[in-house]
Formats: sequence, structure tokens, C-alpha cells
Amino acid sequence: MHILNETRNQPLIAKARVADTFWLRLRGLLGAKSLAPGEGLILVGEKSIHTLFMGFAIDVVYVDKDYKVIRTQEDMGPYRLGPFVGRASYVLEMPVGTIAHTATQIGDQLRFVGE
Repeated sequence: MHILNETRNQPLIAKARVADTFWLRLRGLLGAKSLAPGEGLILVGEKSIHTLFMGFAIDVVYVDKDYKVIRTQEDMGPYRLGPFVGRASYVLEMPVGTIAHTATQIGDQLRFVGE
């Protein structure tokens, strides 16, 4: 699966891993050394995340049920707690710099390809 920011005509995630079960969401990126450019994790049904026990920072995008960006957080370092975003249906975790590189902003329309 991959994610396209239709508003900016930019690929957001070229190679996504989907965490759509309790155990996959619980594990998240724990144990990963890093994310390569274009890689990312889609957490389905999450409203909040953390980076406890992670060894690297990430960019985070919260997305609603209509695939619109409702919150962004750049460069979320290890051992941080993210906010609770009640309207979120998906949380995207990506390499640091992805949000800036793609100019992704609140209100942007995303498309999940391969879903």
C-alpha cells in the first residue's frame, strides 16, 4: 500500500506497513532501527501514539475517516507521548522530514492506494 497527498500531488508513503490488529498496533515500530525515505507505518483505528523504547524520531500525521489530515507532528523524538486526537481514524508514522518535504498540512486530502 502507499499513500498519496492529493492536495499537494506528493507521495507521502511509497511503501507502507499496515498495523490493523491489536498486536500489530501494539508493536508498531518497536525494534526497528529506522525508517528509510518513502517507508511508513499506518496505524488503523488509533487516536494516540507514543515513541517509548524507540531509538529514532518520526514525523506523524493524524488522518480522519475521510482521509483528511487533521493534525501533524514533525520530528517526534523517542520517549514521547503524542496527543489524543479523537477524530483520528489513522495515524501515519514516517521518517523525519517527510511532512516538510511534501508540504503536508492540516486539511490536505490523502488517498490510500492498494487498500
